[in-house]
Amino acid sequence: MPYLQLDVNGRHPVADKKRLAKKLSETYAQMMSVDIRRISIAIREVGEGGVWRMVDGEPAEVSVLMCDIRRGRSAELRLEVAKALCRDCIEILGLREDRLNVEFTQHSGDEMYHPTLGGYSPEWSEGEEAQ
Repeated sequence: MPYLQLDVNGRHPVADKKRLAKKLSETYAQMMSVDIRRISIAIREVGEGGVWRMVDGEPAEVSVLMCDIRRGRSAELRLEVAKALCRDCIEILGLREDRLNVEFTQHSGDEMYHPTLGGYSPEWSEGEEAQ
């Protein structure tokens, strides 16, 4: 953890998805003060007509970025991170801002296991250093 999962309609070049994964990781690590090696990114192309939301009384194709994170960050920080991650998605994949949602699910550290980083994630604390 964190695990960022972007569901998008359509298809995107692998090079763009790789560039977006790198940018999202860098943005998240810097803003949320986390070891970048803990971040996993999924970009799921669900195909045309795969993700919908009602807009002006009609279904519209949208994208959703789900962020499974360690609990402890303020609502204000999560808002700033959401805005920054949206900018990355818009800049690299050309997603529409008005058709992109970000949702956070918060977990304790012992719900995130990283064998290569020593097991469970530590609980997040103010002032944690990004690595």
